Amino acid sequence: MRALGVLSRGELAQQLGYSRATVTGLVKDLLDRGIIHEVPSDHSTGGRRAKNLAFKADFASVLGVDMGATSVDIALANFRGDILLRHQEPIDVRDGPEPVLDRVVEIAQDLIRRAPGTGETLRSVGIGVPGPVDFLNGVLNVPPIMPGWERYPIRHKIQETFPHTTVVVDNDVNIMALGELRAGAGKGVDNFIFVKVGTGIGAGIVVGGEIYRGSTGSAGDIGHIQADRNGPVCHCGNIGCVEAMASGSALARQAVEAAQSGRSPILAQYLAAGAQLTAEHVGAAASAGDKAAMELIKTSGTLIGGVLAGVVNFFNPSLILIGGGVANIGTQFLATIRRGVLSRSLPLSTQHLRIDYSPMSEDAGVTGAVALALEHIFVGNL
Repeated sequence: MRALGVLSRGELAQQLGYSRATVTGLVKDLLDRGIIHEVPSDHSTGGRRAKNLAFKADFASVLGVDMGATSVDIALANFRGDILLRHQEPIDVRDGPEPVLDRVVEIAQDLIRRAPGTGETLRSVGIGVPGPVDFLNGVLNVPPIMPGWERYPIRHKIQETFPHTTVVVDNDVNIMALGELRAGAGKGVDNFIFVKVGTGIGAGIVVGGEIYRGSTGSAGDIGHIQADRNGPVCHCGNIGCVEAMASGSALARQAVEAAQSGRSPILAQYLAAGAQLTAEHVGAAASAGDKAAMELIKTSGTLIGGVLAGVVNFFNPSLILIGGGVANIGTQFLATIRRGVLSRSLPLSTQHLRIDYSPMSEDAGVTGAVALALEHIFVGNL
């Protein structure tokens, strides 16, 4: 993965958040300090060949942490964004912030020990968490699936071990969108949405080539848009949220019901064999021709597509990327989402709209976490 690489001066200005008119002095300073160096451009207009800029890879190191409800993915990267080492393992955020973040710190320390010199150059840590984030203060705000995390000082906890770092905390779907924006299918796309369908449902929104977080950081929380006024009660307390009806946890619950009622012979076999049914079991059963499983996928995709249709009519993106664990259940799920969007959206809003699975898959989150860390080195320390 390469989040940063060879850039023109204009691209550097955009990356660092400066105007092209004011970046010249900054470039000289970065060159003098050995943070960047000039490289010949591959493009020639016939005159003197222009020079692009590249970051010195070992000038600094960063950590990217992609924390989901049931797993964590941590990467140690250099100043160009190249991942040096990476570790993934299961976690349960319901265990609370202290044990989970203690384990995150242990993994980070192990990665640093295995990459000599990175401890001295560690400058920034980017963290994605599965809940609403007050981005300015770096804390979770009433996270529905994370008991004990409300306003917990994540930044301070990490800085106890890594005191000379900038720690940036964001919603996990935002960092997935950032990963796609910097190194995936969203690269060069100004307006798109990344939708994560996993334990919950959320969206990362890119507007004008930048992550849009809203006034308080809660933009993109589409999982709590009502899909059915007569639907089940959601864990947020409202009725008929699409997350309560179409997320991975909802599919798992519906799979158990279908197995126990006898509607799904294949899911009943999985359950009898001792499996804890998940959305992946529903996908496997559907692939084997189980009609009840296929209906569950169709219903879930249609509900999500209907909610996204409203988002499309409002926002008019050119791309929607679907990621998260439920994206692994097969093409029928994506097809029903597409139909749901197209059947309820205005023709003009879907004229150039592409809806697809995220090509980065599970790499999107950790890539975005690294990019988040790098971007806040630039903003805060240069």
